[in-house]
Amino acid sequence: MTWFNKQSRLVQLLLLLIPVVNWITELVVRWTTFAKKGGLLRLIICILVTIPSGVVFGWIDFVWVLLFKKLFLQ
Repeated sequence: MTWFNKQSRLVQLLLLLIPVVNWITELVVRWTTFAKKGGLLRLIICILVTIPSGVVFGWIDFVWVLLFKKLFLQ
């Protein structure tokens, strides 16, 4: 998560815009955040991102980063 936040907004948006890359980014960011902080909501989001609907979360996060400069539910 800290690695993702250290990137420029352009790099963050590019990582979340490309379909396969956004899914991998979502997996890495969500699971590492869950491993460090835990929590039921984070676990549910991690499971939802792991299945193929993770691409949809990537696009939601793309819009969220564009508007609010952070990931959705982070």
